[in-house]
Amino acid sequence: MPRVILRSHEELEEAARRIRKHIIRMTGSAGSGHPGGSLSAADIVTVLYMNEMNYRPEEPDWPGRDRFVLSKGHAAPVLYAALAEAGFFPVDDLLTLRQWGSHLQGHPDMRSTPGVEMSTGSLGQGLSAACGMAIAAKIDGQPWRVYALVGDGEMQEGQIWEAAMTAAHRRLDNLVTFIDHNGLQIDGTCEEVKSMRNPGARFAAFGWHVMEIDGHSIPQIMDALAKARQVKGAPTCIVARTVKGKGVSFMENQVGWHGTAPKADQVEQALRELDEAGAGEGGGN
Repeated sequence: MPRVILRSHEELEEAARRIRKHIIRMTGSAGSGHPGGSLSAADIVTVLYMNEMNYRPEEPDWPGRDRFVLSKGHAAPVLYAALAEAGFFPVDDLLTLRQWGSHLQGHPDMRSTPGVEMSTGSLGQGLSAACGMAIAAKIDGQPWRVYALVGDGEMQEGQIWEAAMTAAHRRLDNLVTFIDHNGLQIDGTCEEVKSMRNPGARFAAFGWHVMEIDGHSIPQIMDALAKARQVKGAPTCIVARTVKGKGVSFMENQVGWHGTAPKADQVEQALRELDEAGAGEGGGN
């Protein structure tokens, strides 16, 4: 199946809405999972898979593909939804999330799910893997790029900063890291648990090129990625300000939805709200 690249902001916004609906259905069907941080990252992941990255869904191991590492592996539903929409496996598989025998485990498994580049879930490790991939591309003289997505709470892990130092030292201008900066983690606000204060300034101090954007603005995400391609001699960090549970009124900015699945009536309400948002913007489902 040939890859379909979505060009317009409206097409990408509609794709992000579909991905959000998949997240709700998946976690609702499984009765477990992490909807909050999946919803906050939906716009970023949509732009990466539907507009930015180079890959072949019919050939997941194609050597020339760009790589994506979901370091915050508990947000697996957003990755699975994007991979299904991109054609790596049937959309119907999504409703098998976390079920016995499914290839869609609670955290990404590179051994069983087409398109998953790294098994993640132990927080703090994904950026190191992304650095290794970017170094490999440099050593082999290959043009493919590496993208990573980390959570703001995840940045409390020391290994993130070892990777940040390595990426800057190795001048990995083929590496782009998004911070899903929604301000909440499993135990409360990031400020209360262990404040990172200004994560962008921290990455800049390590030698990264840093941009800050609205992580729910498709145009801003696209623009930041275009600018990142022009950066030479340094990795890029895009601090994306997001809302946990984005798109579902009763989930937005509520820490309790970090790892709680919606019940049947909540699934219906969430899907209805997402449909109404699409209709209000002139979109479909």
